[in-house]
Amino acid sequence: MSLKTTLTRMWLTRSFKPFLFTNEYDEDLKFDDLDNLGLYVHIPFCERICNFCPYCKTLYSEELCDRYIDALICEIHKVGSLYPGKKKTTSLYFGGGTPALASDRLGEIINAIGEHFVITEGIGVELHPSNVTSDTLRELKNAGVTKISIGIQSFGEKFQKILGRNSVDPDKLRDALNEVPFETVSMDFIFALPDQTYEDIKSDIAKAFECGANHVAIYPFIDFTFTSSKVKAMPKKEKRELLDKITAYCTEKGYPRNSIWTFASKEEARYSSMTRDNFLGFGCSATTLLRDRFKVNTFSVEEYCKRIDEGKLPTSLTIKFTLRQRMVYYLFWTAYSTKVDPAGFEKFFGVPLKKMYGLEFALAKLAGFLTEKDGVYTMTPKGAFYYHYYENFYTLAYIDKMWGIMRKEAFPEKIVL
Repeated sequence: MSLKTTLTRMWLTRSFKPFLFTNEYDEDLKFDDLDNLGLYVHIPFCERICNFCPYCKTLYSEELCDRYIDALICEIHKVGSLYPGKKKTTSLYFGGGTPALASDRLGEIINAIGEHFVITEGIGVELHPSNVTSDTLRELKNAGVTKISIGIQSFGEKFQKILGRNSVDPDKLRDALNEVPFETVSMDFIFALPDQTYEDIKSDIAKAFECGANHVAIYPFIDFTFTSSKVKAMPKKEKRELLDKITAYCTEKGYPRNSIWTFASKEEARYSSMTRDNFLGFGCSATTLLRDRFKVNTFSVEEYCKRIDEGKLPTSLTIKFTLRQRMVYYLFWTAYSTKVDPAGFEKFFGVPLKKMYGLEFALAKLAGFLTEKDGVYTMTPKGAFYYHYYENFYTLAYIDKMWGIMRKEAFPEKIVL
C-alpha cells in the first residue's frame, strides 16, 4: 500500500480505519429513493485478450456468451423487482470486454432494463474498432443505443504494436460513422506510452475528429501488476509536459474539457459512466454504489452464472461506508468532471462542504489546483495533472490490489485497503 494513499485516506476520513470489503453477500439494495442513479452492464467477452487491459474479460464463445446473458437478464429482473414501478435513472452504459460481440442480444438486455427503469440521458456502448461496421452500428442504434465509445488507443502503428493490437483504418471508421450517426461518438486514446510525443497525440486527436468523433478521451497508461504487459509508464515530468500540451491544444481548437481526460467538439457530447452519484451494476465484476455502501460482483463468469442459477445476487464483496469514507468517494469521482459544486455535496450529505472539507479546498486554491467562481470549484490544468498523478497511486494501491485478488478468487473472504 502506498504511503501517500494511506496518509491521504487517514487525513480525509479522519480515521485510522481502512477500507474493509467483506463477503457479506449483499441482497439488500436500497435505491428506490436515490437521485442521479445510473446503470452499468458488463459484457466480459473478447475475441482476443489485450495484455495491457486490466478489466474483467474472457475469450468469447457463443455458447458461454448466451448462457451469461441469460443469467444477466435474470440479475436485472431480480434487482429491478425489489421495488414496484419503474425507477428513473440517468443513463445506461455497456462496458467490457467487447459488448458488440453480443450485439444481437443487447436489445433484449435493454428491454429487460426497460421493464424496471426509465433512462433519461441515453445509452452508451463501448466498441472495439473492428466492431465499427455499418451493420453493427445499425443493430446498436435499432436497440436504442445513443452513444458509442471506440477504443482506438492510437492510430499510430508503432504504438499499436507496443500494445499488441492491429492497425486501425480511419477511412473505414469514417464511412461507417457517416452512414450510421450517433448523438455521441467518443474515441479513446492512451497517452504516456514509451517515446510517445505531443505530435503523436495531436495527430491522433485531429484524426479522431476527422473520422467522425465529437468526443475524445485521453487516458494515461497505467502498468497494472497483474497484467502481462511489459510496457513501462512514462516518467512524471514527461507525462505532465505531454498532458499540458494536449490540454492547451484542445483548448486552442475550441474543444471544451468535460472531465480530467476528455474533450469534446460540442458541449453536449458526453460519455462517462463514472461521474454519477449512485449506480447499479449488472454482470460479472460490475460495481454498485449506493448511499452507504459499495459492492462488487464476482469476476468469475462461471461462478456468476451459478449464483444467478441459485436465485442469489452475484455479490463478491461489500463495503459499508463510514460517512467520511462516502464523502471522500463522492468528492474523488465528482472531481473527475473537473468541477465540484458545494450545493450538490450539501444536497447529498445534508451538511455544508466547507464545514467538512473547508481547509482542504482552501489549501487547494492556495496551491493553484482550484479556482472558485459563483461558489463552484473548478480544477486548473495544474490541478488536473495532480488529480491524474494521485489517481495513478490510487489505482495501483486500491484497484490493482482488489482486482488482482478477485481475478484469482471468485469470493474472497475479505480485502483490506
